Amino acid sequence: QVQLVESGGVLVQAGGSLRLSCAASGIIFRINAMGWYRQAPGKPRELVAGITSGGSTNYVDSVKGRFTISRDNAKNTVYLQMNSLKPEDTAVYYCNSNNPYVSPRAVYWGQGTQVTVSS
Repeated sequence: QVQLVESGGVLVQAGGSLRLSCAASGIIFRINAMGWYRQAPGKPRELVAGITSGGSTNYVDSVKGRFTISRDNAKNTVYLQMNSLKPEDTAVYYCNSNNPYVSPRAVYWGQGTQVTVSS
């Protein structure tokens, strides 16, 4: 059974920092691309940051220079370090795993963790 369990979402003041974690089980973590998505009320879910199995990263423009995605294959965990938080970062953040080596691709989602940034 695949599980992606996010943690770390809290209420934080603008300018503050936060680290989200996503612990994965039931997948071969090291071969999966991992991503953090977010969804604010009334808006579509968007990709915030992604990291491939090889460690390459990509970010949405609005978080470049502020957020950092990383992974620890020994712990089956992906992280999102968020600095200089802004009220517009408020959203539910979801962890995503994507195995491109099977067809169709195996994609899984966590349950989400709420991040609220107060001004």
